[in-house]
Amino acid sequence: MKTVKIIGVPEHFNLPWHLAMEDNAFEDRGIQLEWTDIPEGTGKMTQMLQDGEADMGIILTEGIIKSISQGNPSKIVQEYVSSPLLWGIHVDANSDRQSITSLKDDKIAISRMGSGSHLMAYINAQNQGWDTKNLEFEIVNNLDGAVENLTNGSNAYFMWEHFTTKPLVDNGTFKRVGDCPTPWPCFVMAASDAFLKENAGVLRHILEVINTYTSEFKQIPSIDRTLSNRYEQKLEDTQEWLSKTTWGQEQLSEETMNEVQSRLYDLNLIEEVKDASKFLWK
Repeated sequence: MKTVKIIGVPEHFNLPWHLAMEDNAFEDRGIQLEWTDIPEGTGKMTQMLQDGEADMGIILTEGIIKSISQGNPSKIVQEYVSSPLLWGIHVDANSDRQSITSLKDDKIAISRMGSGSHLMAYINAQNQGWDTKNLEFEIVNNLDGAVENLTNGSNAYFMWEHFTTKPLVDNGTFKRVGDCPTPWPCFVMAASDAFLKENAGVLRHILEVINTYTSEFKQIPSIDRTLSNRYEQKLEDTQEWLSKTTWGQEQLSEETMNEVQSRLYDLNLIEEVKDASKFLWK
């Protein structure tokens, strides 16, 4: 039995992995998949891949591209979620701010540097026509840290996946002032070069299994209720999220790869646009 250490966020996007593991679908191929939830998100996951603490990660596209560009010895092996991620933009519920434009000079709470919450703050600022050199950040580690930060009067705003934070909007912890979708497929599967060098065959088995589960995921009877119960979300929110979400079963295109790099380069978040082969596993 080959043990593979895999990491991902504790969010509804990753239910196909958990269902496959519960069905012993990987074990049937001789693979012991060890899943670890990483609430801190992409910044922490890129570090774990780089440090050899994980073999594979289900990770935000822009975050892993930035990390590989800066020397992380890893590769993108495939798209995972091919639809955009809808980033909710949040302030404390008692704040008098009502729109994205009202946030122009405010600090931004982020999980860590290099995370999605960090990189998407730049994308949002660019979309708004703000000077991205003026952005200031407060590191809050995870969603719980953001709740503490915003509710204790920091006056920062916080970007996180719309449906994950929806219960906090509903219960009066956060107010959402707008959304910012990623301009590209949001999640990819990445693996360390060290793992890829020795385990190309194992990886192909993993991809075959997960691609079967993601391609059939929406057809699972009552999957909306399963998601709603597991992730403690309202059924109608889960149904809306499902309607917007598409899983991918192909490698990320070079065109998308270059588009993400170009955007990160324009924002001075990477030093150069590199050939797609530096990032994509063949």
